[in-house]
Amino acid sequence: MQAWQVHQNGEPAEAMRLVEVDRPTPGDGQVLLKVRAANINFPDALMCRGQYQVRPPLPFTPGVEICGETEDGRRVIANPALPHGGFAEYAVADAAALLPAPEALDDAEAAALHIGYQTGWFGLHRRARLEAGETLLVHAAAGGVGSAAVQLGKAAGARVIGVVGGADKARVARDLGCDVVIDRRAEDVIGAVKEATGGRGADVIYDPVGGEAYTQSTKVVAFEGRIVVVGFASGSIPSPALNHALVKNYGVLGLHWGLYNTKNPKLVLHGHEQLTELAARGAIKPLVSERVPLGEAAAAVQRVADGVTTGRIAVVPTLENGVAA
Repeated sequence: MQAWQVHQNGEPAEAMRLVEVDRPTPGDGQVLLKVRAANINFPDALMCRGQYQVRPPLPFTPGVEICGETEDGRRVIANPALPHGGFAEYAVADAAALLPAPEALDDAEAAALHIGYQTGWFGLHRRARLEAGETLLVHAAAGGVGSAAVQLGKAAGARVIGVVGGADKARVARDLGCDVVIDRRAEDVIGAVKEATGGRGADVIYDPVGGEAYTQSTKVVAFEGRIVVVGFASGSIPSPALNHALVKNYGVLGLHWGLYNTKNPKLVLHGHEQLTELAARGAIKPLVSERVPLGEAAAAVQRVADGVTTGRIAVVPTLENGVAA
């Protein structure tokens, strides 16, 4: 079969190589899955660089979320068991962690419902306890993680402010349903948020960026507001001033969604059931901006690493030159 492998850490476009390898052999409690679609996540780029908290042994195949097909024909969502990731024709995954792919979504959309939407669900509902009528601010609102949070916030009845970088991404954020869109390249984020909220600030702030975005968040969070930290796409990990949180009376909440798979997997299943219901009634629909064939995966991962994409890019092994085989 064909699979992308990383033999030496570096930028995805240089580190990933498309090779012919044997199909992976499932271990105890694992199943072999035919990959129907694999979505690209920022951690895939970080793993190529050797900068992610999970560092699979070299060589490894990236690709941390897929929609796959079991040998008995079931369509499922899974996190592949590294080093046999999803940017390949076949992957392996833990049988106990498989989730049914929603009928309302195609393969690429179903794969995209997993990490980003689970992170959004846990971050907004379990950690921040977002309530209808509250104001939610989402950084990188047109990206894969941010777009999920925007849709989930709207579905929960929140007023959503989206912060993006550039006019093209601003259009995407508006189409997603943001009530207010702020282009950080053309506007003062702090002033624009204060103006949009009458000086009160945002009740919940969803931050997958870190760095300057986190600093801005501390200046526009409302009384008893909650900042949910879900990642550091900027590459800069902030050092919070806890005296500031004390004086302004806000909370800083960390979210590592992957921990729930080991600490409380029943909650992951519950979240998936809620997300499936939302998808069935059209309240959420993953934004898949591109579907590329397997041969273009490395270039696509590099674009995600460079921060120039919107929504999710899906790698579809059955595509040839953009057309289903």
